Amino acid sequence: MEKFNLPQNPTTLIFDIDGTLYTSAEFVQEQIDVQVRHWADINGMSHEDARKKIADFRKKYAAENDGKKISLGNVFLNFGVDIDTSIRWRIELLKPENFLKPNEELKTALEKASEKFTLIAVTNNPVEAARKTLAVLGLDKIIPEIIGLDTCRKSKPAKEILDIALERTGAKAEECISIGDRYDIDLSLPVKMGMGGVLVNGADEVIEFLETL
Repeated sequence: MEKFNLPQNPTTLIFDIDGTLYTSAEFVQEQIDVQVRHWADINGMSHEDARKKIADFRKKYAAENDGKKISLGNVFLNFGVDIDTSIRWRIELLKPENFLKPNEELKTALEKASEKFTLIAVTNNPVEAARKTLAVLGLDKIIPEIIGLDTCRKSKPAKEILDIALERTGAKAEECISIGDRYDIDLSLPVKMGMGGVLVNGADEVIEFLETL
């Protein structure tokens, strides 16, 4: 876990979902690969060729952008897959119930946190797909507010997404802590905007951080 610029008196916790509120490398990878396989099938490519095209693009992007990562939605944009199509694919293809189960310890920690803080989720998946994931984890009632890919049709990192989070929670940037598993995607922009940031590796570290609040 790494912490960045934590505010003294936070009011709002902004959570990434995938790889943050659960620990399942298998499902994190499947979310990417199922879309890549689908893209390959539509375009008559082998799955391996499609994976290589995506990996090569990401490698090139990182080399040209000081090592920064790029979201899959933004990768697909460069291959002519628009955001509406990405939204539809994710809703149809992602099956969290095949990989995840309720996390009672995390649920308890978040319920306790919700007594002191406003909780909101910000994800690069559509709201419907994200809500299914939270429901499988048993967290959908605790984090009812989700900003997703279909909210403003942009992927993280995009300032518009965070502006909506601030608007919906009524918080100032300096009152927020963004919690995620990828610095470039989940934390870099929030920290630049004046938010705190916590880089975690799955649910256990989220619980560990919440216990310090």
